[in-house]
Amino acid sequence: MSDTGQRTAESNVVDKILVASMRRTGTAIGGVYLLVPETKMLHLAVLRGAPPEFFGPWLRTPVDVGIPIADAVRFNRPVSVTGLEAMARDYPRVALVLPYPFSLVAAPINGGKRCWGSLFLIWPAERTSEFIRRERGHVLAAAQRMANALDAAERDGVEPRPPERPRMLSGAGELTPTSASDFAERLPGGCASLDLEGRFTYVSATASALLGRSSGDLLGATLWQGLPWLDDPTYEDHYRAAVFSRKPVAMTAHRPPDLWLRLVMYPGETGISIRVDREKPEVDDAVTEAPGTAAARSDRPPGDAPPRPAGQLYRLMHLATVLTEAASVAEVIDRVADEILPAFDAQGLVIYHFADGRLRVAGHRGYDAGYLMSRFDDIAADTAITQPGTQTLFSGVPVFFSSREEMRRTYPDLELVSGKHAWAILPLIVSGRPIGSCVLAYEHPHDFPVAERAIMSAIASVIAQALDRARLFDAKHKIAHDLQEALLPRVLPDVPGVRVLARYLPATRGMNIGGDFYDLIKLGPQWSAAVIGDVQGHNVAAAALMGQVRTAIHAHTAAGTPPDEVLARTNRLLIDLDTNLFASCLYARLDLARNRICFANAGHPPPLLWVPGSYARVLDVRPGLLLGVDAEAAYPLTEVDLPPGAVLVFYTDGLVEAPRTDIDRAIGAVAEALERTPGPDLEDVADSLLREARERGRHTDDVALLLVQVSR
Repeated sequence: MSDTGQRTAESNVVDKILVASMRRTGTAIGGVYLLVPETKMLHLAVLRGAPPEFFGPWLRTPVDVGIPIADAVRFNRPVSVTGLEAMARDYPRVALVLPYPFSLVAAPINGGKRCWGSLFLIWPAERTSEFIRRERGHVLAAAQRMANALDAAERDGVEPRPPERPRMLSGAGELTPTSASDFAERLPGGCASLDLEGRFTYVSATASALLGRSSGDLLGATLWQGLPWLDDPTYEDHYRAAVFSRKPVAMTAHRPPDLWLRLVMYPGETGISIRVDREKPEVDDAVTEAPGTAAARSDRPPGDAPPRPAGQLYRLMHLATVLTEAASVAEVIDRVADEILPAFDAQGLVIYHFADGRLRVAGHRGYDAGYLMSRFDDIAADTAITQPGTQTLFSGVPVFFSSREEMRRTYPDLELVSGKHAWAILPLIVSGRPIGSCVLAYEHPHDFPVAERAIMSAIASVIAQALDRARLFDAKHKIAHDLQEALLPRVLPDVPGVRVLARYLPATRGMNIGGDFYDLIKLGPQWSAAVIGDVQGHNVAAAALMGQVRTAIHAHTAAGTPPDEVLARTNRLLIDLDTNLFASCLYARLDLARNRICFANAGHPPPLLWVPGSYARVLDVRPGLLLGVDAEAAYPLTEVDLPPGAVLVFYTDGLVEAPRTDIDRAIGAVAEALERTPGPDLEDVADSLLREARERGRHTDDVALLLVQVSR
């Protein structure tokens, strides 16, 4: 069988399973996403019951984005949502773009060696949790049958890949008997039919007369293309509501110059039937609808420029919410690339950042980095005549080139070797101040309709605000990071008979900086001290206080102060500074001659003692109060034997804390992980512990790790 034939056979099996599962569960909409492993992107491959445009923000989506179909893959479990309220609570981004009552189940398509993607099914209106639980087994079974088919294709030497555009599956099939059209023509009022993508497939003679357009003009056109006076977000939103809810939706519309029409949409598995009748204008104040329907009216005067369609407005709102979660410039660029490229079917993105009279590449996607940086990075602003990226800085007006020929006419000296054939160059402006530009590029010639240009311009404003905020964040972060780097020890001292390794893992969110600190202090040939601590907060103030606490501990230790007094004096210093911040600290003095260790603890998580190849246990170190709470606090001492070759594991709470996790169990899990570690190599141990911390989920606190091994 040819490669094409194999792909067709595999696709046919997946399609049949999808259709069968939808009929079995009574769902209105269903689809399959395929995972591309090298990019970790999910691509919508198959869809039935709704047009792909409804899923515009998620035609291609990263696995780690917070939507049900991605969570099913990321967490390897089915995900259920039982209505709009649940969707708004758990997945507000999805509810913003699809604000309709529906329920959903998404399940991972797990093959024998890999996850192929996810299957999702959507029920119109809200369903109970019990109903969803009953149907979830059928969804999982369908996902497993799909996985088996995809595994079989791979064994046959075919790598299942998503198509460029999602495959649209039809419903029950198209029926065109003349008796049906004769029946429709005999009914009072007008009749029309739309497919699930909103295109006219039938228009009766009466409907044609009422709508003011011939059937030849309407067939194949969408509702808002064929009838410009319906090109309003209100009407598109009602059409979308009919498709998702599978309930009748009514609306009253003004057909210029003086005719009011009532349109009622009746959705079904294969499309939407529309009943068209005259409506008197005096019902303008209110339209009474039957249960289960909705009403809308537009009083936009004839000749006004039509606003953007509802789907594009939802896409703009979706991007705005996504960008509110992006803190750094790198995160903004990643979010923009993940959302914008599939939304506009573009293949390249470059975001320029303007500062000090020069335009620099802040990030890109779909370009060769060497070519881009050599030709278009670090451009002086006065080269606007020869470089399209700077043109928008001065005019503030977007520029669109639908082909290479258009680009060459404007920039005849510009070398075009990137393989791109069309460009949209958008200014990024905040409060009248240019901060950069955004370039969307296409691998084929691309026309830019007026509506698309308008939504691109609006999106550029959202990107500009996010980029400006992120640049400020990055600047603050760099200051804080540099401060922290300066305050932590650059190199730990070399102590004979002691091996030591320190690691620091910044938090995945926020300023990526905090008050975690560690130190190893050499006191002589037989003595040394190990310290780890955590100052409350994740900002410059926490980092600065961390430096003061570490310096105080180091000074008292060097003066020969006992461990309990080191913490007591540091505690009084912290209270005298009156910062309203607290700190935890674990202090350990090592007696290398007697292989003994003396601990003093100020509210810090207990250390672990690991004997490679034997056991690991949590040491019972009596804690005192946190530093900075009570000036009279005392810090009890705890002495422990230290077997030769043993490893002391000091850590901050970021290693073990996670939402809805018992911290004692988490510490015990770290001890179990140490016992599973095959060798005593400290680098491998640190890598393993930090990797497990990441795998438990997004950590919101810094992690400091200090491993001390006594070899004598």
